Amino acid sequence: MSEPNEAGAAPDAPRMVVRHRLPWIIAGIIVIPVLLFTMYAGAALHWSYSKGARAGVLQKFSQKGWICKTWEGELAMTTVPGVAPTLWTFSVRDGHTADQVSALLGQRVKLHYTEHRGVPTSCFGDTQYYVDSVAVVP
Repeated sequence: MSEPNEAGAAPDAPRMVVRHRLPWIIAGIIVIPVLLFTMYAGAALHWSYSKGARAGVLQKFSQKGWICKTWEGELAMTTVPGVAPTLWTFSVRDGHTADQVSALLGQRVKLHYTEHRGVPTSCFGDTQYYVDSVAVVP
């Protein structure tokens, strides 16, 4: 048995404290970054930078991604007939809206969107424009 040191504690006392705190330290190293990432992603997806609508012809709409499958589309917007159209890319997060957009492919439509800047990963969409509704333009 070991003899107490000058402070009256056994020499193994500091090692015991470290052993008891080690699981808490490891949990903190893992849990805190995951929690911060989740809070940031939630805030970036909840508050929109801008919102609006764009009209044009739905040119392309597909589900993309290796792991995170997202709906991505392309709207051809023409300002003057005979001039090359401007292509606007967008993402759709809702399955119901994706079905509506897919059904209107090739038609002239009006898309309502919200812009979310700073979304941390492409698992929510490849673009910062998220379409939430679609309507046919007569």
